[in-house]
Amino acid sequence: MKLFSRFKNSTIGSSIRYSIKPRKVKFEWQDTPVDWIPEQPFISYFINEINMILPAGEFWFCRLYNKVLPQIQDPKLKEDVQAFIRQEAMHAQAHNSANKEYLTVRNINIQRNLNVMDFLFGELLADAPLGLKVPKTLEHQWDLFRLGIVATVEHMTCVLGKYVLYNNEWEKLGADASMLDLVKWHGAEEIEHRTVAFDLYRHLGGGYIARYYLSVVVIVAVLGLWVDGSAHIMKQDPRFKSIRPAVYKPWVWREWYRISQKDHNLMPNPFWLISQQLGYLMPWYDPLHEAKTEDAITYLERSPAAKRAILKVA
Repeated sequence: MKLFSRFKNSTIGSSIRYSIKPRKVKFEWQDTPVDWIPEQPFISYFINEINMILPAGEFWFCRLYNKVLPQIQDPKLKEDVQAFIRQEAMHAQAHNSANKEYLTVRNINIQRNLNVMDFLFGELLADAPLGLKVPKTLEHQWDLFRLGIVATVEHMTCVLGKYVLYNNEWEKLGADASMLDLVKWHGAEEIEHRTVAFDLYRHLGGGYIARYYLSVVVIVAVLGLWVDGSAHIMKQDPRFKSIRPAVYKPWVWREWYRISQKDHNLMPNPFWLISQQLGYLMPWYDPLHEAKTEDAITYLERSPAAKRAILKVA
């Protein structure tokens, strides 16, 4: 069995009948504390790191999808991809606003973390990786490899989206309303468009076996970048000065595991996250069955930021 199919599979198109709806939102950060979950600095920093991880990757998704858009033969899938691009661009802008208007103004140095992500998506995974031109005969395979990464990442973001959407523990602890709305709004939209990346990957020739090594690449990269970035911003806090967290030190990994073992609703357990990738490896995997679109739409209809956007348009 080939790792990749050489030709597009035009018989595989959109797997959804509903229309994905982009929402232009804006979050207010002036009252959000660094510990946006009261008395939980580790969790607050860990979730805050998502603001630095996501924008470069989401803008990269948009560039890649715009590049392959002319190759899509299914009209509904093309409509899905265009809506996906608009949603991902909005996600990137929303998280960038948290970086600029929330973290930076609270004297947290985030530039090093942003530089890492810019290198990964702007150089290493670019159309010309590290400035090297991909031969014409391999261009489709390079695009397909990157589309496979997006599809694998989108499975993980759907899992995390489901986690935050149904998580009520942070709210019970008095979490900041703006940050809570950001992660839940984003999680709900990840559920809403969860089929698009997988549909597009298969439509353009993505094969089954490749999902195995793509999953290994994505799991290692996501967990490593998440812990590395969290440790970097955490060690700027005097409360962690004596520990000096780092990705290569066991403490940050142990603390993540300890908190998630104590209460899974405070943080997703890292081993649980890895186990959630197993469904993606099954031949019968269908992202449509990973979550409930109705629950996502229900939240999006009452999201404070989304409601403000509707009022602004009106």
